[in-house]
Amino acid sequence: MTRRGFFAAAALPALAPSAAETADGRNIHSGFPIPRESYSDQPYVVITADGNWLCVLTTGRGPEGAPGQHIVSTISADQGRTWSAPIDIEPANGPEASWVMPLVVPSGRVYVFYTYNAGNLRFDEHSNNPRIARRVDTLGQYAFKYSDDHGRTWSSERHYIPMRRMRIDRENAWGGRVLYFWGVGKPILTHSGEMIFGFAKVGKWGDPGTMVTSQAVFMKSPNIATERDPRRLRWELLPAGDEGLRAPKNPVAEETNLVELSEGSLYCTYRTIDGYNCAAYSRDGGRTWTPPSYGTYTPGGRRIKHPRAANFVRKFSNGKFLLWYHNHGGEAVHRQKWAYYAGRNPGWVAGGIERNGFIYWSQPEILLYDPDPETRISYPDFIEDHGRYFITETMKTAARVHAIDSSLLEGLWGQFDNRTAARRGLVLTAGGASETIASPDFPDLSMGGGFTLEFQVRFDELSAGQTLFDTTTPAGRGVALRTTDRFTVALTMTDGRTSAAWDCDPGTHEGTLRTGVWQHVVFVVDAGPKIISVLVDGVLNDGGPVREYGWGRFPAALGDVNGAPQARVAPRLLGRMRQLRIYNRYLRTSECIGNYRAGSG
Repeated sequence: MTRRGFFAAAALPALAPSAAETADGRNIHSGFPIPRESYSDQPYVVITADGNWLCVLTTGRGPEGAPGQHIVSTISADQGRTWSAPIDIEPANGPEASWVMPLVVPSGRVYVFYTYNAGNLRFDEHSNNPRIARRVDTLGQYAFKYSDDHGRTWSSERHYIPMRRMRIDRENAWGGRVLYFWGVGKPILTHSGEMIFGFAKVGKWGDPGTMVTSQAVFMKSPNIATERDPRRLRWELLPAGDEGLRAPKNPVAEETNLVELSEGSLYCTYRTIDGYNCAAYSRDGGRTWTPPSYGTYTPGGRRIKHPRAANFVRKFSNGKFLLWYHNHGGEAVHRQKWAYYAGRNPGWVAGGIERNGFIYWSQPEILLYDPDPETRISYPDFIEDHGRYFITETMKTAARVHAIDSSLLEGLWGQFDNRTAARRGLVLTAGGASETIASPDFPDLSMGGGFTLEFQVRFDELSAGQTLFDTTTPAGRGVALRTTDRFTVALTMTDGRTSAAWDCDPGTHEGTLRTGVWQHVVFVVDAGPKIISVLVDGVLNDGGPVREYGWGRFPAALGDVNGAPQARVAPRLLGRMRQLRIYNRYLRTSECIGNYRAGSG
């Protein structure tokens, strides 16, 4: 495994995606490209009044932050399969314009909001002046333009949003005379007709160009939905007072985005460097917010693990929500956490439902991945169009749009009530008593697909060396489930040349093994992203307080792991098994939870 877990395998070179992999709709290479120059970031889509898709994005011929970075729009009439040539909202030969966010108001007008280097500031890259941020795409004025022809042309006049200074501004190297900020996501129109979007103010910078202090804030306009004259728009910076939203421990709180609940409350998420995202509620339109707190799956429940990366929340027309994040703790203790921006592959999503003024999040599924673990996938947008769901994403050098399998989303939203056992792909069922049975035929993992091992077990003790399932040949080829010296169960796989293993979470937190009680355990081998995940009693392991990852990767070279023709079930077990089920495909998290709730049926 390349993640820190039970075993570790030698790092392997990245392989080009195979035909089987690109046939997997979760593989980002199966998506449709969105036009750009070279750099490509934050591709956000709105559906315009003429029924087309309008995508706005930040692009440029150089890398992120290079001179010439600017914002463009492009139009699709076929739900993202093809796009028009990019249209400049701001030109490449002007001051830098970045991080554009679109909004369609009831009249059909489209607004875009972006960071604009209005003073055309330039810094000496060789200077030691602490004022230097090493980049000029996160400073200046909050600007906006608009289009009255669905994004084909944009207003020649650029307008600026007034922004009051807060403590974090006054304490920056310029004493607040220059403002550092940027936004991600899209503005929302509330039930009352107000517009609000989130962004981040930056205080101090590290090297090279890393934000060391930041706070989450919001911009609101109460009349943009009805006022046609941009000079008469009213603006309010929130929250009230001198402080933005912060993280509980470290001084980084940024990339805010938000949704509105049915009764008018606001819910927002933002990233930190603590290994978790943050979440907050406002019951008064954004003027005050709940105290700094990490995001949790349920009120007061398990924390949501997430590195320093965008985590986005969206609301759909059915009143339900989706949360994009990366489901691990960020490896902060192993890297310089201030500059840590990796670990953005795969992208996971959780489904949210509203209960009593709070969002309850399901356990997550993998939505998108790249076969190369080092690829970064981020800054997604979600589109709902004629009953279909789509997502855009970027890996900074390419942006794409993907159709989402609606059954995956329905599974997430239905997870709280799912009590149905999965039948498709079930190839073996055993009672669990010590016996020898015909081994199932496992798919070749190098070709995609996967398999799932599910069992119910009651351990008398968790000593190492107990065998629950084993197809291993004398030469070592096969699949096995055994207890470890970490008080866990590990899945091991080998094709005779390449091996991999992963175990369930150690420790005593939710979703770990215990003695003297019946427990439901599922190992899911997903050969698309090459990931093994584990659920114990319907809880997807996330590492808890013991490790940063609850899931692990296996080498791309691992192929045919079929071993002996006869499988040994519970030949050495200090306890009892009462059910073993094997599927010749990877089960979704929602299916595993349905199996758990369905019991032994």
